[in-house]
Amino acid sequence: MWSYKQYRRLGAQPAPTHSTETAQERQKLENLKPSTDGDSEAKEATDEAKNVANKDDDDFVIRAAEEDDPIDPRNWPLLARAKNIAILSLLIFVQAWAGADASMANSDASKEFLVQPIQESAYTAAYLFGIGTGALLFGPVSETVGRNPTYLVSTFCFLFFVLGTALSPNLASQVVCRFFVGLFASATLAINGASVRDQFRPVKRTFVFPVIAWANVTAPVIAPICGGWIVVRTDISWRWTNWVTLIISAFAFVVALLFLPETHLPILLDWKAKQLRKATGDDRYTSEHAKGESFSGRLKRIGLLPAKFLATEPVIGVLGAYLVLLYSLLFSFLSGFEYIFKHTYNLSAGQTGACFGAIAAGTTLFLVLAPGLYGWARHHTEHVQGAAVQPEFRLWPAIYTAPLLPISLFWLGWTNQPTISIWSGLGACFCFGLVLIATYVSSYEYIIDSYGDHAAIALASITMVRYLVAGCVVMAARPMYERLGVNWTMTLLGCIAAVLAPAPLLFKIFGKKLREKSPYAKGPEDD
Repeated sequence: MWSYKQYRRLGAQPAPTHSTETAQERQKLENLKPSTDGDSEAKEATDEAKNVANKDDDDFVIRAAEEDDPIDPRNWPLLARAKNIAILSLLIFVQAWAGADASMANSDASKEFLVQPIQESAYTAAYLFGIGTGALLFGPVSETVGRNPTYLVSTFCFLFFVLGTALSPNLASQVVCRFFVGLFASATLAINGASVRDQFRPVKRTFVFPVIAWANVTAPVIAPICGGWIVVRTDISWRWTNWVTLIISAFAFVVALLFLPETHLPILLDWKAKQLRKATGDDRYTSEHAKGESFSGRLKRIGLLPAKFLATEPVIGVLGAYLVLLYSLLFSFLSGFEYIFKHTYNLSAGQTGACFGAIAAGTTLFLVLAPGLYGWARHHTEHVQGAAVQPEFRLWPAIYTAPLLPISLFWLGWTNQPTISIWSGLGACFCFGLVLIATYVSSYEYIIDSYGDHAAIALASITMVRYLVAGCVVMAARPMYERLGVNWTMTLLGCIAAVLAPAPLLFKIFGKKLREKSPYAKGPEDD
């Protein structure tokens, strides 16, 4: 709806306000490009090429004319962009919420479907497998048709499968619906970083990205709080955990339909070219997007890149492993809290769900600190407007918080005794929440700044692996807690965390050299 108004508004502009340049001109300019700045003969030849280029024989390619061109979403009013981020965060929140909405209803659902609790864990695992499956698909889709249609169509489909989940008569139908819930949620969860990059330059992303990250990582720990109190009520069914997801998701969809614009600049320039063709009757107006790859071409081009990135790019492999560990812990806690808190302290489902509030408090503290990070980034770039940010600067939040991850896991495991206050374990969970969002923000921003146009593929690769592995861990979580106990489960995971903890600091030291050797990385000035 809003994007249609946006399309019509572009057509209302009476004349092209953006750069038009023929392919023939560009080729002549490339051939006649001066070898030195002081070569006056080459400059004259270049000027002559501009004048003699026959525009009747080629297309007029629409481009953003200036750094401050109003068609570029990065130049839109700050209030408009803030509105877009708020709507996008709402979409992310409700679709991430769906991953944990019925986690506290495991026992009730198991009894109704006549299955074991470990089998009912497939409810969460199927959602995670769905996201992992769709992560690589929706990047090319959004680059082909635009961000807005990708968000809206995928969310619309998401709603139908949430409805199917709520009405499922058995575990099999529930798991199938959950897989498709995750598959269609993967569009929003995989490409939201690209939408931030569409609208904000590097320094402002320091302030904006923590908001997006908070919605990503906090929703799965707020959903169990709501779900826990639904489950303990005797006057309503546990299925209301799904109905609540459907209600808030439908609200988010309507808001996005009415107010979320298109933000992918190549699509906007393509719209402008279409409107100019319609207004002038001249079919030579076109855009680089229209002359570029098709969806199948984009999909084919990136087909092998994720495996290549994970195998040959240390940044992707190591930071990806770090995020895999964090997300595996996050989603394993959905069943693990039953052993960590419910059994140890004899809590109800509502009280157990409320324990997730400690993780949410940790992630929210980081969000509150976001203005300070923005001020630090402004100081780092000497307050120069539009300045680039060195990718390694993005790693500081992860560097400072990384030691807290193994500490919080050892702390949680070895103070998990009925004789020790529950507040001790909640304090460890608070630290885990802080590490979770700090590492998420640092890793994503570092990869976006390091890989530029390849960042979408790099992040999609990490997203795919993160959710597929987390899905496997969810299925293994209950047997692990039952056989090893909370103490040794947390010790095992803490040892893995201790091995990965130095990674952000090592990339701070060696990251620039690694980027120089990479065929896919770029310098910050190329953003």
